[in-house]
Amino acid sequence: MTKVLVLDGVAEQGVAVLREAGFTVDVKGTPGKEELISLIGDYDAMIVRSQTKVTADVIAAGSKLKVIGRAGVGVDNIDVNAATQRGIIVLNAPDGNTIATAEHTVAMILALARNIPAAVASLKAGKWDRKSFVGVEVKDKILGIIGLGRIGTEVARRMQAMGMTILGYDPLLTEEQAEKLGIRQATVDEIVTEADFITVHTPLNPETKGLLNAERIAKMKKGVRLINCARGGIIDESALVKAIKSGHVAGAALDVYSEEPPQNRELIELPQVVCTPHLGASTEEAQVNVAVDVAVEMVKALRGEPFKNAVNIPSVRPEVLAVLKPYLPLAEKMGALVGQLTTGGRIARLEISYLGEIASYDLAPLTLSLLTGFLRPILADEVNMVNAPVLAKERGLKVVENKAAAPEAYTSLIRVKVETDRGTRTVAGALFRRNEERIVEIDGYYFDVVPTGFMIVAPHVDKPGIIGKVGTILGNAGINIAFMQVGRKTPGGRAIMVLSVDNPVPPGILAEVGKVDGIEEAKMVSL
Repeated sequence: MTKVLVLDGVAEQGVAVLREAGFTVDVKGTPGKEELISLIGDYDAMIVRSQTKVTADVIAAGSKLKVIGRAGVGVDNIDVNAATQRGIIVLNAPDGNTIATAEHTVAMILALARNIPAAVASLKAGKWDRKSFVGVEVKDKILGIIGLGRIGTEVARRMQAMGMTILGYDPLLTEEQAEKLGIRQATVDEIVTEADFITVHTPLNPETKGLLNAERIAKMKKGVRLINCARGGIIDESALVKAIKSGHVAGAALDVYSEEPPQNRELIELPQVVCTPHLGASTEEAQVNVAVDVAVEMVKALRGEPFKNAVNIPSVRPEVLAVLKPYLPLAEKMGALVGQLTTGGRIARLEISYLGEIASYDLAPLTLSLLTGFLRPILADEVNMVNAPVLAKERGLKVVENKAAAPEAYTSLIRVKVETDRGTRTVAGALFRRNEERIVEIDGYYFDVVPTGFMIVAPHVDKPGIIGKVGTILGNAGINIAFMQVGRKTPGGRAIMVLSVDNPVPPGILAEVGKVDGIEEAKMVSL
């Protein structure tokens, strides 16, 4: 029975998804590290929010762990590298709190512009002070947005409606997309010198930590206002304190901090700082959305079905996933087939060619699936789609991906070539009619083979009697042949025999097949 541990008050609607899938679900609060280490060994998966720290020690104790889910976007509290090394999928829910965080950012911009929190506090203290809280309008001001993913884009749309001009930076933002959004593309340095308000919406990583530092803040307009509802540490807090005190920065609106709860009291106690305790995703709707989103994808991952929103393997847009989904099992079987055919040699290079219509898509998931299938016969159960690239890199295996037009007979074709110190092996596969999987080529010989079950692959000299002798050996051993095909180029030349059998062939029987006069080798393949 699959067991899932749910922590940190994840919404009940997400828990219900897991239970409806037939999983055993234990719901707890926010255990300390030692308690979590003692618990986690019994579970196949866990879901957390931001409070629980899933450290390398916790991951090491999770001997059964297959999936870690984060009910939210950021995975700063999860050691993703440790999970990847262990082959554990890390999922998040990047869409569920998009609107909540975007709306909170808009609220922070307006509260900062109109000094609302300070005015509220003054009035509640019994004062009637209007002069001290004169604000600025956002209309006709320039808003610089650093990071134009889902949240940054939603902020742009809302602030455009309020009359702001948007300058945007994102390394993946195309000219076409910027034009469609009505955003003027700019560099970070252009934004810091031109914008009246600057909001950041990037992950926290080595490239973005301290992105808005003392040097960049000094280049900003006098009276600039900064907003951070993304991750603490993107804005240098010490530099921000100095810039506000000097009057260079008019104010800041912060929902996140380099330490949470924030230890830099000097910053949050400044009257020019609007601050909230990490409330960006704290709406009733967002908490339900992220819980359900991560639970749905966790169910798929645990069942071995295609899923999205993994942070340690490529995520795929739904419309692309719909195209790639039928090819995923074919790619894994092709990898398994060529992997089992090449056992015994030192493998140096794996070349995967995508030919035809399929070549127009991002094919990273197919490459991962094929690589997983390829490595599994060599490394057994320790390999999966998460750690396959790591394991390949550790072993010096070079993986190359090519795209080209398909042969006339196919709309799409996948071909994989393995180079070893003993030569090369190739396998090609395609989908027929209603997504029926087929192996159509082995080492340049053409077939129409359904990749399933147990198969014997035997290169041999094409001469009379070989097939009959092999059939007799298998028959005498009580092994039934489901189908047989021979690929050849010229009569009497070299050929390859593929036999599908109902049961695994014992090593002794396989060795007997390999001794038949004319057979070069006999490989047992399990798909």
